[in-house]
Amino acid sequence: MNKSDLRLYLVTDRGNLSEQDFLTQIEQAILGGATCVQLREKEMSGRSFYQLALQVKAVTDRYGVPFLINYRLDIALAVDASGVHLGQRDLPVAVARQILGPNKLVGISAKTVAQALAAQIGGADYLGHL
Repeated sequence: MNKSDLRLYLVTDRGNLSEQDFLTQIEQAILGGATCVQLREKEMSGRSFYQLALQVKAVTDRYGVPFLINYRLDIALAVDASGVHLGQRDLPVAVARQILGPNKLVGISAKTVAQALAAQIGGADYLGHL
C-alpha cells in the first residue's frame, strides 16, 4: 500500500443514517475522489462495529481503497483492514505496529510536536489531527 493513497482521507460519521444510506455515502465519497476510508464509530458495541466494518470493507475493496479502523486494533485484525488509526489514549504506536506488522498502516492523532515525534519513533505511517 502506498502512503500517497492518503491524499483525500474520509473519516466516517454515520449519525442518523440507515446502514444502507451510510454505505451509499461511503461509495459516493470514493467515487468523488476519496482515496482512503476510516471507520470511526466510538459508541458501537464490538459486535456491531465488526459487522459494520465488514460491510464497509466490502465497499472499499470493490474500489481498491485502503480501509482503516479507528482505535480498535481487534476489529482491524478481525476484518483484515488496511490498518488502524489511534488516538493518544489508545495502544502505543509501537505496540500496534508490532501486532499489525510492516504491511499495514498505523496512523495516530497528534496535537503537539512531541506527540508527532513520538509517533514517528514508534513507527507511525501518518499523523492526523482532529
